[in-house]
Amino acid sequence: MSTVEPVTEHQAPVSAHREDFPILARPMNGRPLAFLDSAASAQKPACVIDAEARCYREYYANIHRGVYQLSQRSTDAYEGARKRVAELLNAPDHREVAFVRGTTEAINLVAHSFVRPQLQPGDEILITGMEHHSNIVPWQLICEETGAKLVVSPVTDTGEVDLEDFRGRLGPRTRFASIAHVSNALGTINPVAEMIAAAREADVPTLVDGAQGVPHMAVDVQALGCDFYCFSGHKLYGPSGVGALWGRFELLRGMRPYQGGGEMIRYVTFEKSDFAPPPQRFEAGTPNIAGAIALGEAVDYVRGIGLERIGAHEQALLAYATERLEAIEGLRIIGNATHKAGVISFVLDGVHPHDIGTILDQEGVAVRAGHHCAQPVMDRFGVPATVRASFGLYNSREDVDALVNALHRVKEFFG
Repeated sequence: MSTVEPVTEHQAPVSAHREDFPILARPMNGRPLAFLDSAASAQKPACVIDAEARCYREYYANIHRGVYQLSQRSTDAYEGARKRVAELLNAPDHREVAFVRGTTEAINLVAHSFVRPQLQPGDEILITGMEHHSNIVPWQLICEETGAKLVVSPVTDTGEVDLEDFRGRLGPRTRFASIAHVSNALGTINPVAEMIAAAREADVPTLVDGAQGVPHMAVDVQALGCDFYCFSGHKLYGPSGVGALWGRFELLRGMRPYQGGGEMIRYVTFEKSDFAPPPQRFEAGTPNIAGAIALGEAVDYVRGIGLERIGAHEQALLAYATERLEAIEGLRIIGNATHKAGVISFVLDGVHPHDIGTILDQEGVAVRAGHHCAQPVMDRFGVPATVRASFGLYNSREDVDALVNALHRVKEFFG
């Protein structure tokens, strides 16, 4: 297991860690791979890959249930990963961290176990106009079931939330607010601390979708003041199929289980079941044991590099890429918020984003083309889709240059 090393001013540039990622050594169509789709799923460093393989190769067994050595070692590694996630988020107590399949399951869990039991017809749930489908559809479903209403604070022309509008929509019937830390489609970094503070003044609990936040910046749930925070491992250089939900312990303790089964109980009869305390209450069945352990390794990896350093590196790439892309005739960036993470979405006159993505792939440049599971954002800006370039710690100016050069080839191809 890796350890967290102190950051010094003499460390190599963040992009030098590209060598830690085996897949990035693979040529793509005879060119170096410029992987610019980390917002969808980041690549994995060798230490994360090795951690998952080591679990299966050396000590895998089911957790919490066996008295034999393999089970005890797997349990210790799994629970150690929980503590690492708690440290990453500066959670007061590691028992406040539940492992889930990812951000989507975390939001569904909170929607069904915490919010739904409180809803009455006419109650309101507040979100923003830049949410991922994972932070829209679960709320629509429980609104349909309960007669509650989904209220949306709209996005401005620059791709930002109007804080005063958000405050104004926190009414007497608002029962919950669920907001993105960072927009996956626009890159906008929302003023979540201010939004949470406004919600608390109105006595409204909050959830922050941190899927695009945790990989790019240090997160402190105590400083933010939110009630729930969640993220997906695969965007944090960890495995897919595992993520984490943090929640205040007093809230988790009062929530009914989202799923029933083994592991999440203390005692079962045919008449009644007595549920385990959090977080086991929300981890029914055999979990993704090796995935959680590898997620803990990913947490150690990014903390060892330094999330502040990673964020600064990506901000420098964002500034460089914005300048170069804005110089391309006919290219329009969608989302020009003052505060952005390393995400740039754009369209090019006369060329469909899917065609752009196909040609860029031929040039060894991997980007995402589509609606990015944020169709209301596309509707807001009057486009069917965008091309999205998103940065990770392994990216460099050379990747941006490859993107720009490939876009010039697109323009030549389409005349």
